[in-house]
Amino acid sequence: MIVIENLSKKYADFPCVDNVSLTIAGGGVTSIIGPNGAGKSTLLSLIARLLDFDRGSVSVDGLDVTKTKSDVLAQRLSILRQDNHIASRLTVRDLVSFGRYPYSRGRLTDHDHAKVEEAIGFLHLDDLAERFLDELSGGQRQRAYIAMVLCQDTDYVLLDEPLNNLDMKHARNMMQLIRRAADELGKTIVLVMHDINFASWYSDHIVAMREGRVAHAGACHDIMQPEVLSSVYDMEIEVQEIAGKRISLFYA
Repeated sequence: MIVIENLSKKYADFPCVDNVSLTIAGGGVTSIIGPNGAGKSTLLSLIARLLDFDRGSVSVDGLDVTKTKSDVLAQRLSILRQDNHIASRLTVRDLVSFGRYPYSRGRLTDHDHAKVEEAIGFLHLDDLAERFLDELSGGQRQRAYIAMVLCQDTDYVLLDEPLNNLDMKHARNMMQLIRRAADELGKTIVLVMHDINFASWYSDHIVAMREGRVAHAGACHDIMQPEVLSSVYDMEIEVQEIAGKRISLFYA
């Protein structure tokens, strides 16, 4: 369980995250949605201790993230940010191996190697394992980065816009893999998402943010309501139900 209490972060005088209190239950997929500038990515970085916060607290299964040793936290929680700056002349297998650093410190054991191969297989990267990152498409690289995060084998996985650079087919496939990771590997996965329909279709819970605050949080069915989405995005949004899932229509 991730417990966030009265969390705030300002840049100059601008509150990016403004007094947020939120509990994310263990297990399943939680998507964080909202317009640009709502504080979604900042909140994810604060949870992962990539940014210092001005006020409040974050705990992961009772561990205060500000007081927990880095190597201990890295074995409980992993994150993929939007901006990845890893040298392109690495192979996919090299990149995925970085996920084992909290355990191996660069000296991979047989167990570490097995975890690397497991992550490569889970993301269907077997045929690309010896390819260099700069030889891959954007979508292939994105899968490799997510394999690295899964290889870290943490209970909690934070993914900031994991559908970046993916076309419709590969975005759907990625969300299916994320769903499998939650269901079959027992991960708690928290996503920052721009596509609210993908969030609705594949998530268990949705957190809707606006202007640095949590505007709404709950089960997908409760958040995928016209009045809720319209208040978050400041536009008219229609919602229809297809195969028991709620889908938003906002093109007109």
